[in-house]
Amino acid sequence: MSFETTMASDVVGLTKSAPVSRRGFMSATAAVAAGYTLAAGPVRAEVVTTDTNGLEAGDAKIKVGSEEMPAYFARPAGNTRAPVIVVAMEIFGLHEYIKDVTRRLAKLGAFAVAPDYYFRKGVDLTKVSEIKDLLAVVNAKPDAELMSDLDATVTWAGSRGGDVTRLGIIGFCRGGRTVWEYAAHSGALKAGVAFYGTLVDPASPLWPKSPMQLAPEMKAPVLGLYGGADTGIPVAQVEQMKAALEQNKKTAEFKIYPEAPHGFHADYRGSYRKDAAEDAWKQAQAWFKKYGVLS
Repeated sequence: MSFETTMASDVVGLTKSAPVSRRGFMSATAAVAAGYTLAAGPVRAEVVTTDTNGLEAGDAKIKVGSEEMPAYFARPAGNTRAPVIVVAMEIFGLHEYIKDVTRRLAKLGAFAVAPDYYFRKGVDLTKVSEIKDLLAVVNAKPDAELMSDLDATVTWAGSRGGDVTRLGIIGFCRGGRTVWEYAAHSGALKAGVAFYGTLVDPASPLWPKSPMQLAPEMKAPVLGLYGGADTGIPVAQVEQMKAALEQNKKTAEFKIYPEAPHGFHADYRGSYRKDAAEDAWKQAQAWFKKYGVLS
């Protein structure tokens, strides 16, 4: 298996989760019409939906070098100094779940923006139906370019009135790994929240250091939210990361939900666990408030 199609631990957790009944799920046609991705499997009919009442929300283009990166943003209407929270997406692209999370953060008072940093391949990941085809795109993303894209996202939000002195990042699945990586990269970051993000990577020159290897370099406090039933990220690995951070005197906290699988916050998938997801969201809010991102 080439690196391009290697299944990192986040993808293992996605593809080796418990089978689910098709009852209570949308048809594929309805799921696509609602803006959800194809590769993640059947979409739950009872997805969480957040309206745009009181928000300014929509698509945007962010300048990155000579190109324009697509993004989705949401912020409180009329609030020009809202704190900035970057939303780091899963491998499935900028689909409706990620957009809804962005609106949820805006309802909490944030200028939230989700950049589509895989855009350079010219592939709409939300329309890809096979995991292996997704991996060929997302595994080819160099960390250096990813960090630069995130920096550009922050600059863009700041240029539109966002308060980048109160900067946060939140990510899910591969985006959870991105949170750890960005916390080691950005001196401006106030806090990060990583939902079941990969901690140890397959070897690749594109990904020079895994989050575990970056433990000594963390510049911002990170909250790690993990599932005890995640088949790709074992609890022992989470404990190892916790120990590495403690050894290097870095600020981080972890919460493990014993019965939760990988993707437990993804309310559109069969992996969703309501109790764990709702508690984790409360933990994320409290973390951002503790470190001055949210009021």
